[in-house]
Amino acid sequence: MAGLTHFDAEGRAHMVDVSDKPVTARLAVAEGYVRMRPETLDLVREGRADKGDVLGVARLAGIMGAKQTSTLIPLCHPLPITRVALDLTPDANLPGIRIAATVRTTGQTGVEMEALTAVSVAALTVYDMLKATEKGMEIGGIRLTLKEGGKSGRYEAGA
Repeated sequence: MAGLTHFDAEGRAHMVDVSDKPVTARLAVAEGYVRMRPETLDLVREGRADKGDVLGVARLAGIMGAKQTSTLIPLCHPLPITRVALDLTPDANLPGIRIAATVRTTGQTGVEMEALTAVSVAALTVYDMLKATEKGMEIGGIRLTLKEGGKSGRYEAGA
């Protein structure tokens, strides 16, 4: 199990001890999408979805998801998140909604999982709010695109 920090010497899962790590500014950005029929996207754009403001509710859900990451992912540390921002952008070329989440903290471990969780929860919320109209929507492309801070430094995903 060499190099896998979430396992001890005996191969058992454990929470990584970050108490000796320095406190630094941390940033993570993640992205994803919900692909749907153009007619479903029109409902979102025109504010005609039966359940209401799809993008507004999904934005709030993503923020809440980021704040709950440590209760959802067993080995994540609870973190003092200082910023969560979600951009949900209708894209006719997809067609669907592109989602980007930016999460910041000042702490001893990164916020990559919080950004990924924010995107995932926002995407699931878009699906939930539109599933009566279209059950075949596709959630995909969820990935980390940027990470800054900490021992490993900066990571930026290729296009």
